Amino acid sequence: MNELVLVLDFGGQYKELIARAVRNCGVYSAIEPGSISAGEIKARNPIGIIMTGGPDSVYLPLSPRCDGDVWSLGIPVLGICYGMQMMCHMLGGEITPGAAGEYGRVVVSPSAPSALLGADAPFPALMSHGDIVSRLPEGFAATSSTPCCPAASCEHAGRRLYGTQFHPESAHTQSKVIRNFLFDICGARGDYKLDDYIATATERIRQKAGEERVLLALSGGVDSSVCAALLAKALPGRLTCIFVDHGFMRQGEGDEIERAFASRKLRFIRVNAADRFLDRLKGVTDPEDKRKRIGEEFIKVFEEQAAALGNIPVFAQGTIYPDIVESGGKYGATIKSHHNVGGLPERLNFKEIIEPLSGLFKDEVRRLGKKLGLPASLYARQPFPGPGLAIRVMGEVTRDKLDVLRRADAIMREEIDKSGKKPHQYFAVLTDTRSVGVKGDGRTYDRVVALRAVTTNDFMTCEYAPLPHKTLRAISSRITSELPSVSRVVYDITSKPPSTVEWE
Repeated sequence: MNELVLVLDFGGQYKELIARAVRNCGVYSAIEPGSISAGEIKARNPIGIIMTGGPDSVYLPLSPRCDGDVWSLGIPVLGICYGMQMMCHMLGGEITPGAAGEYGRVVVSPSAPSALLGADAPFPALMSHGDIVSRLPEGFAATSSTPCCPAASCEHAGRRLYGTQFHPESAHTQSKVIRNFLFDICGARGDYKLDDYIATATERIRQKAGEERVLLALSGGVDSSVCAALLAKALPGRLTCIFVDHGFMRQGEGDEIERAFASRKLRFIRVNAADRFLDRLKGVTDPEDKRKRIGEEFIKVFEEQAAALGNIPVFAQGTIYPDIVESGGKYGATIKSHHNVGGLPERLNFKEIIEPLSGLFKDEVRRLGKKLGLPASLYARQPFPGPGLAIRVMGEVTRDKLDVLRRADAIMREEIDKSGKKPHQYFAVLTDTRSVGVKGDGRTYDRVVALRAVTTNDFMTCEYAPLPHKTLRAISSRITSELPSVSRVVYDITSKPPSTVEWE
């Protein structure tokens, strides 16, 4: 049995980043509602508890609280952002609105020795808060500060209660707080390996599927490919993979996917459905409506295929955590509905749904794929959204627009491949904007193509990739020369947040 750290969720967008940071240290983590009872926590026998951030002000009457007995269990607790404020509020401190909110990278200055911080030099950290701890509970000491926050971290070492106003789980925070909490405070051994996840997921798949056959929605992307390998390992001979070619794939991609999977030890079926998906999106311009219609049509195709194959009762898909959190999840705000989450209809003609990767981030999925023996061409592939180019065509999706975007996207990928320096994700967007231009001494008024390239390790946050101007110039020159209907190319240099990776 692996040692366990419980992550108690109070509605924070980054709860899975916390769980992932713990797992990356070799310690198993599980996310539970913040309302879990102290008795249930004690029964799970965790070596530590981490309380997440959240969108509420803790001093409001209806704000979420943990069981008050948690503080007396003797189990080390780390409260992050809202988690720290809740801990201080419930133990007699005072939380008030700050004079100014802190959002983004802020320099944190240690002010007292702390096993949690493990540092005495200032370090950058991600802050995202409006309230502050204005008075600490009895026995607590502030261990760091910022110009706007007198207690950027605090602790009661005797009771093993710790808090940070900043987010140590974020890649923007340059500290070892999570590791220090696990090993120096909780005494972790670090006995969890990704192989353990494979074993656990395999057993869960077998329990959910029973003796039934399983139908997998296979897009050919990283997530569904790894999902296929995991399901094939768990359910040999009982997996059918349906690749729905909705007509929104990149240039030549449908044929590439078919070649990649046709020779593997699973049943592969390609369904060419471009016409019905285009009909479904006729006249649609709202991105949320696009995603939902695509999700609904996907399910209809899968249900039809399941019936044709003898009513396969179990449906599987490669949903990963960023899909869920951006689609709203249980507590968070809906950023955008992914076709495989918020785009699903309320009623499905399957008696069971299996999503074995739903607790993992992209980098973990890639490592899992490598361990499962997938070729690098599959597990190292750059992400591609399920709705495909339909959410990279702004406004109504038409066949002509898709043809233009496919060629522009192919040019961008070709030129970046030549450069030898690949960002984590890069693609072209056909905007719904027209621009005046000059071609052959004549005036043009044609479409604008936007280029997007980002670097990220979790796809919850990202920075734009500073592509060389030589590469950008080559891409722009080729797109405007080879595509008569494009007059201008622009480069998106926005980070996430405030933007998302995709435009829609």
